[in-house]
Amino acid sequence: MTISGRIFRLLDKKGMTQKEFSRLTGIPSSTISDWKKKNTNPAADKIMDICYALDVTPEQLLTGVGIDDPTEDMKTEQEQRLSITDKRLLREYHQMRSDQKMMLYKYIESLKDI
Repeated sequence: MTISGRIFRLLDKKGMTQKEFSRLTGIPSSTISDWKKKNTNPAADKIMDICYALDVTPEQLLTGVGIDDPTEDMKTEQEQRLSITDKRLLREYHQMRSDQKMMLYKYIESLKDI
């Protein structure tokens, strides 16, 4: 299977539209459509953006490990339930300093009281 074939398989599996994928990666929708129509692969400089948006490793995308074989599931049940927004929030949270994390936690607690 081609890299672009894996991308479209992952998009289907995640229920993600090409438009949303384009927005997440910064890759024009027309380029993504060309991959499908012309059966071409993305440029090498876009691989990391694609992997980030699809939540796969470069190895998985390039070799097909865990993608080409639908019986091989490399994620836990909990990870499968996380939406793209959930994952983005977690990434942002993990990049915060400890004092920022504490402020965010306090803000969340105060929001629950409203």
